[in-house]
Amino acid sequence: MQPFKSMAGVLLAGALALTGLAAVAATPAEIQKTFEAEARAGAPGFGGFSAERGRQFFDSTHGNDWSCASCHTLNPRQPGKHAKTGKEIAPMAPAANPQRFSDAAKVEKWFKRNCKDVLGRACSAQEKGDVLAYLMSLAK
Repeated sequence: MQPFKSMAGVLLAGALALTGLAAVAATPAEIQKTFEAEARAGAPGFGGFSAERGRQFFDSTHGNDWSCASCHTLNPRQPGKHAKTGKEIAPMAPAANPQRFSDAAKVEKWFKRNCKDVLGRACSAQEKGDVLAYLMSLAK
């Protein structure tokens, strides 16, 4: 019985470690699935994400002076620069920057911060999913 308990402990520890990695590592498509679940829960008539709506959202101001493109440029495959600090920002498009949208917690953090700056409020799951659909549609 003792070897079984040891093996069970090793398997449990391994499973927990893999769960922790899965919580950190993600793909843009996996993050988009999360936005889709949120959008469906908030709007039963949810009809899917649109790269074109995402592009329009990304390029437009929303009652404030800034748009997403103010810092991330009209070409998200290129590096941007923060409008106030001048700090360089890595490309937003996952095709140009594979690290982009690979950590769900960071994605939420930056959407929360940037939506507040651009919109003066949190982005909806629909808006986040549309922007991500746009960014995922861009090739190198």
